[in-house]
Formats: sequence, structure tokens, C-alpha cells
Amino acid sequence: MPLPPSARWLTLVFAAAGGFFTRLAFPDPGWSLLAPVGVTLLYLALRRDSARWNALVGLVWGLTCFGPMITWADEAVGLVPWLALTVLEASYVALFGAAWAWARRGHAVWRGGFWQLLVFVVLWVGVEELRSSWPFGGFPWGRLAFSQADSPLAAFMWVGGTPLLSAVVAGLGVLLARAALAAGQVAFVRTVGALAAVGAVVAGSLVIPLDTAAQTGTLRVGAVQGNVPEPGRLDAFGQRRQVLDNHVAGTRALLERTAPGDLDVVLWPENGSDIDPQVDAEAAGLIDGVAQEVAAPLLVGTVQYPDSGGRYNTAVLWEPGVGPVATYSKQRPAPFAEYIPMRSFVRHFSDAVDLVTRDMLPGTKPGVIPLASERLGRTVVLGDVICFEVAYDAIVREAVTEGGELLVVQTNNASFGWSDESTQQLAMARLRAVELGRATVQISTVGVSAVIAPNGVVTQRTELFTADQMIADLPLRDSLTPAARAGDWPARVACVLAVWVVLAGMVGAARLRRDDRPEGPA
Repeated sequence: MPLPPSARWLTLVFAAAGGFFTRLAFPDPGWSLLAPVGVTLLYLALRRDSARWNALVGLVWGLTCFGPMITWADEAVGLVPWLALTVLEASYVALFGAAWAWARRGHAVWRGGFWQLLVFVVLWVGVEELRSSWPFGGFPWGRLAFSQADSPLAAFMWVGGTPLLSAVVAGLGVLLARAALAAGQVAFVRTVGALAAVGAVVAGSLVIPLDTAAQTGTLRVGAVQGNVPEPGRLDAFGQRRQVLDNHVAGTRALLERTAPGDLDVVLWPENGSDIDPQVDAEAAGLIDGVAQEVAAPLLVGTVQYPDSGGRYNTAVLWEPGVGPVATYSKQRPAPFAEYIPMRSFVRHFSDAVDLVTRDMLPGTKPGVIPLASERLGRTVVLGDVICFEVAYDAIVREAVTEGGELLVVQTNNASFGWSDESTQQLAMARLRAVELGRATVQISTVGVSAVIAPNGVVTQRTELFTADQMIADLPLRDSLTPAARAGDWPARVACVLAVWVVLAGMVGAARLRRDDRPEGPA
């Protein structure tokens, strides 16, 4: 018998509440425990056997989750792009809702609580992987895993990376929902069993070893947050020389806390110099001069303009008295922000595309920077990623598997104003530290910058739109975590299984009599 209209619309209320609760799990405020609760409400809202209705439920959940989460897109590029990105990301949750309706129609899934848990989790991870890779390279922001930086569950990153942690959060949400359903039927054994499983998962996270000890020595690092003249949109770096001067001054300020030659390297953020010192003599003189003053190499975020057109977002390792000795160019420029696909078409919706006058080109080499350390008597490999690249599993992992002994996340958050974008990015950097077992430095033009231990703990942190510096002795490590060794395989397996369970559900549906009411817990 079909559900009454009032009960049907109540599922949309559950979905809206679940999406917003999940958003609150991400910074700020970063209440990590609300992520499983948000999934619980989604699971309960998706109990009708209608792919179209469940797609609507998923869309509502996605809108209330992603819309408030990425308001920084409105800050940076305007209302229309923010709305478009919100709807696009919510559409993936709508796809998940429809896929869930199809997949659970197989007899085993329809009647079995364990199989519903497994299928729900596999589908969730598969859809997350899809939206993280397509279209235009995908948008991984807002994956469930990225809500858990302050949760003990973060330790699962060490075991299986983002796919596993997202699966754990989704699975906990299903278990809580199954416990609620069983409690509603006064099924004591099933209620206790589901809650016991939740407790076992949380307890399991506490016994995962997260080693923070140095394995190949330590590196004394300085990091400079120079600040920009004022918060703004994509044109925040209109005063390029002032930004460069700010970072030069911040580097000199390090000498108030340490002597020349004490630092092994000084880190500048993305766009620390929007004037390319490799071609501009004045910029080169400023950078080389301050590098000689601190007697340490500088990792400088800058921009390169090849003669063939376009531009590269590049990190340059500048040796004092020598100049550039190594570079890394961002491999994944942000679509519609750093380059404009379908420019003439998109211009009809927002004139912000014209702020990007020269499209950014993708780099082709891994993010590894060899740093010759006289003190250690060897070459230290820095793993480097730039800005949004921290959200992409393969790019960050490759920087470590190619030899990176610590991670550097160079970023420019000036375009996002006082929004939560910077702290959301910091949460990702913390989880990457856990996943790959590397000390990590997030260094931003305007903040939030931070020094992160290999277990994800923040040991130093700056504030937004301030000039500041950090000095830290970081442990260098060369061992590979299980997540690093597993590579893309967890994600690939999840995607294959997601397709398989949907197809199996479609085939099994013909042999199963259903009605339009929610099924009871198995």
C-alpha cells in the first residue's frame, strides 16, 4: 500500500535535515560526529521503492549539504557559479538515491540488513569516486572522509585512504539507522547488535598505529604567510608587487626567531610571487637577496608564462646565489576558476569568466622537489601539492610514493574571503598527513596555515588575513602506509562493485514482489 502523501513529504524533511547535519560535520564548525547522523537520516528517507522519488530525496540532501558548504564559491566567482556547482554536486546524491532503489531490489538485499549495509556503502563510495573524477577532472570537495579530521575515525585513512574512511562513515550511518528501526519495532537483539557494531568500529580506530617518529632525520622549516593588501575576488592579486614584498618582509621576520643558516628551507605559499622571478630581474633580486639573508633555499609559489600561451601555476625552489634548481607545476588546475572550459558559452551565465584572461595549463610531472641539505649531507625529497590538489587522492599519494619525505600544501585562499574554504582545506591536509604518514605544512598567502604532525595533529596554526610565520622541526619519513601501498585499488574495487550491485538489483527485481511501502529491518 502506498505511503500517505504526508509521510512521503516527511522523507524530504529527513533528507534536508540530514544534508545540513552532514554539512555541519565539515569545518566550520567541524562537528565530525554529525556526518554519520546525516547519513542515518538519508538512509531513513530513502526507504521508498521508487527510483524517481529517491532521486528527489538525494537531490534535497545534496542541496542542503553542498550549498552551505561551498558558499566560498559565491565569494570567489559569484552567485551563478556557486548555484551551478551546488546543483551539480547534489545531482550525484540524486544518482545515488536512484541507484540505491535499483540495487536493493535483489532478493538478498531486500530482505537482508547486512547486505543493505554493504550495498549502501559500496554505492556511496562509488558515487563519490565518480564525482571526484568527472566532469572536468571532478570535484572531490565534501567527501564524507573529509569531515573526520577531528574524529578518531581519521585513523582509517592510514589503512585505506579516502574510500575506506568514507565507507566507514557511511556504514556507521546505516548501522545507526538500522538500530533506530529495530528499536521502533522493539527488536532488542537487533538494536543492541547494530549499536555494538558501531562501538566496535569506533574502538577499532583507536588501535590503528599512527607513528610520528622521524625515520630519516628532521628538517628545520620556516613558513611565511605574507598576507595580501585586502580580501577580494579572483583579482585579489592586482597588487602583485605588494604581495611579493609582504613575503620578502615575512622571510626577514624569521630572523627575529632564528639565526641565518639555521633553517633548511623556507616555504612560501601559492602565488607568493605572482611575478615570475625566472624572467623578472627585479623579482629575482628580491627573492635571491632575502634567500641569502636567511641563508636557506626558498620554495616560492609563482606563475610561469610560456611563449606558446597559457600559464603554469608553479613552485620554484630557489637556491641563494644560484637561482631556480627545481620546479613543480600544478597538475590539476581548477575549472572555471583557473581555466575556463566552454568560455563563450559560460560567459552567458557569469562575466566572472573574463577575470581569467589566460587559461592555466596542467603540469605533467609528480609533485616532488629535491632539496639538497648540507646539514643532513643528502638530498631530501619534498612532496608538494598546490591548493585544491590536496583533495585529489592520486596526486597527493604520488608525491609520497615518488619519494616525498614530508608534504607541503601551497595555497592561496585570498579569493575566498572570510569563508570556511581555508579550514575545510586544512582538514584535508590533516587527513593526508594521516593517510600517508607524513608531517605536513599547509602554507597560505592569507591563512589558515598550519604545521601538522604525521598523525594529523595541528602543532602550529595561523589566523586568516594576517601576516605570520612558523618555524618547525619536522620528522622526515620514508615508510609507506597501507593506504599508500594500496593506491587506487580500493576505489577501483568500489566502483566495479557499485555497477555490479545495481545491475544485479535490476535483474533480481523481476523475481521479487514489492509494494510502495518501506521494508522493515531484517
